[in-house]
Amino acid sequence: MDEVVVRVEAEVNPTESEEKVRQAIANIFGDVLMTVTPSYRGGGLLAEARGQESLVKFRNLLRSDRIRDAARRALFHGIHRGTISFCLNKQVAFAGHVSFSEEVAESPLGPIKVTIACDDPRGLVDWLAPRTA
Repeated sequence: MDEVVVRVEAEVNPTESEEKVRQAIANIFGDVLMTVTPSYRGGGLLAEARGQESLVKFRNLLRSDRIRDAARRALFHGIHRGTISFCLNKQVAFAGHVSFSEEVAESPLGPIKVTIACDDPRGLVDWLAPRTA
């Protein structure tokens, strides 16, 4: 992989603790630099990381949670040109696990939106979630 750019976004609802949303993102992607962004609902968090190594924690969680096959489907479904886009359940991420979700209606607090830009999305999916069978 030449260049991998990971962008993570999550809204912080008025009923949520910003620190807990930060922790949810850190549980999945490690210590990434996060900035607060204005949002129509109050605020949001934006994190950006570069390099394939920024996805090692996410990759390890897919393996330890034993969801590589489901992750492959979700990740392949999210490929569009040079990006992979998907959403994660914020509450499950806070608990230190991965659960893919839809952008609307599935997660009452809103999802964590992830976009990964790279030169070979299919190759990156194969690295993140290799086939189990």
